[in-house]
Amino acid sequence: MVTIRPYQPRDADDLYDICLRTGAAGSDATEQFDDPRLLGAVYVGPYLAFAPELAFVLDDGGRACGYVLAARDTAAFERTCERDWWPALRARHPVAREPPQSRTGSADADLVALLHAPHVADPTLLRAYPSHLHIDLLPHCQHSGFGRRLIERELSTLAAAGSPGVHLVVSASNDRAIGFYRRLGFVEPALHAGGAAAETTAGGRTFGLRLAAPTQ
Repeated sequence: MVTIRPYQPRDADDLYDICLRTGAAGSDATEQFDDPRLLGAVYVGPYLAFAPELAFVLDDGGRACGYVLAARDTAAFERTCERDWWPALRARHPVAREPPQSRTGSADADLVALLHAPHVADPTLLRAYPSHLHIDLLPHCQHSGFGRRLIERELSTLAAAGSPGVHLVVSASNDRAIGFYRRLGFVEPALHAGGAAAETTAGGRTFGLRLAAPTQ
């Protein structure tokens, strides 16, 4: 039986693995990285460390097969990562002065460059959508409504925490994910009347959703 439950510390290795196995626009990125934990260290670890109360796991009865992660206050989360997460990771993964001696096609160098100069969300975007989230599911848990249920759990939790809006970034090449978020009501901010200016990251598109305050 597949269930959604709060994250537990014992899930960390599974979540790192899911991140890697879905890290190529939803497909397996294992063969692209020399360090199999690097992708999770950038895109999973900070959330487990600093916002575990907003981490939810899809459990297929044996182990985690998906997750959704979020930060209530993106700007504060970025500052916390800059102070308490990136320094140690940068020390372990310095920017190489010479081309790394790794196999052709390795994505490690690009990710190391990113963690040394991480993207910072546009303050204009954050006025309307101060929270952010991301979600990953292994293939055998996709296309069965579980992604929607995970997102809905996260959205209700963020709304209960007082967030007025949430954003996310999706690969510009991942048409399936773009369609999924649009069906959930997410819009590109520039297309939302009165919303924030559009924001585009390298290879990514930003979508936002306003959240209604929970009824008493």
